[in-house]
Amino acid sequence: MNEDIRWMSLALEEARKGVGHTAPNPPVGSVIVKNGEVLGRGWHRAAGQPHAEREALADAYQQHGADAVRGATVYITLEPCSTHGRTPPCTQSLIDAGILRVVYACVDQNPNHAGRADSLLAAAGIKVESGFCANEAERLLRPFFKVRETGLPWVIWKSAMSLDGRITRPPGEGQWLTGELARADVQKLRARVDAILTSGETVRRDKPALTLRVPELLEGRLQPWRIVATDRPESLPLDAPLFTDESRERTLIRPRADLTGTLRNLASEQGVLSVMVEAGGVFSAALFEAGLIDEVSIYYAPMLCGGPSPGLGGVGLKESLHLKEIEHLQLGNDIRLSGVVIR
Repeated sequence: MNEDIRWMSLALEEARKGVGHTAPNPPVGSVIVKNGEVLGRGWHRAAGQPHAEREALADAYQQHGADAVRGATVYITLEPCSTHGRTPPCTQSLIDAGILRVVYACVDQNPNHAGRADSLLAAAGIKVESGFCANEAERLLRPFFKVRETGLPWVIWKSAMSLDGRITRPPGEGQWLTGELARADVQKLRARVDAILTSGETVRRDKPALTLRVPELLEGRLQPWRIVATDRPESLPLDAPLFTDESRERTLIRPRADLTGTLRNLASEQGVLSVMVEAGGVFSAALFEAGLIDEVSIYYAPMLCGGPSPGLGGVGLKESLHLKEIEHLQLGNDIRLSGVVIR
């Protein structure tokens, strides 16, 4: 049991490399083990490219040869696919490789795949086990599973605010509430998602770029989609970076009046699994009021600002929302508090 958890943990490390890269596919990792030795490892890099199992097999073949793989155990963070899509079914590649045992963390919630791998692999004489490190794997797979279940992407609300809950500083003091370490952490958060959602009012007021600006975080992927929700598109500033920079084709304007429809279309048309919200208090509150926020990440700066710009505005929620899976991280003088909304 402990060995299985050890090797599945390595597979999870591989899967994390794919977060933000694989939409509309899930981030999946795989490790091939024989006689206590890792023969190969791999992760799904992008839709249309080989799945994690095939990456791990290719790695093992290159390092040790095909004969060494026969009789090995494969650890995968998600049930291997059993149907032919952009790539051939991974179940067949495992059978052809002579794998003796398959261990995976989570059952695929795609109805075309769910549960099929077990019977196909067992019919080929392969022992199949599942459920190892399932909670950790499910956290990585939440956006994929949510789209499958609801048609809506996983939505993260990100905000930076003073200790009294204000998102702007007094006039003349400058733009930033948080320091460099916190702003660098926001870049990592952006790298997790497929799209960034903001409001027309935020674009008119701040002209944000909403891009990944760290080269290593951008490597192997496009800039996130940038979505401007507004019912007055004619009033948007045409000189804003969203409409003039080299990623302007990744900027979409969508109606403010139907936020649920906007998110649903992002999943169905752009293949988006996860969205981060970066906007003012009124727009953010509307998303909360509509029950569209799944996760919260707030960067608190050690200052008091006062003024009329709270992190959440509007008329107020009908009832308080509570968070679970709370995490705290100190970033210089700032603190990031994050958690998942309890439904």
